[in-house]
Amino acid sequence: MATDINKEALVEMVANKIGQTKKEVEVVVDAIVDAITDALHGDRKVTIAGFGTFKVTHRAAREGINPQTKQRITIQAVNTPKFTAGKRLKEAVRSLKVAEAAAAQGDAPSEAVSFQ
Repeated sequence: MATDINKEALVEMVANKIGQTKKEVEVVVDAIVDAITDALHGDRKVTIAGFGTFKVTHRAAREGINPQTKQRITIQAVNTPKFTAGKRLKEAVRSLKVAEAAAAQGDAPSEAVSFQ
């Protein structure tokens, strides 16, 4: 099983890929996250072709039940961020799953996965 990637590891991977310092890449990653956050805060969606779309979904207020007391409660309306994967990202993940399944069965994967 692969290990998770945090911001620090992501910055290092990008820095190695493009030949920039980690400090420079960290500034860019922070700027991208800030720009996406600001756009969502302004109720705008952000689409990165092939990767996916970030948008705000509006969940209306609704009735619920407190599981401890069984008493009816009103759950407040809330805005929440949502990410929808793009076509290239979906295909890359699907081909990775196919390769993992083939490896588990002892078959060689039919095609290599490239993230370039």
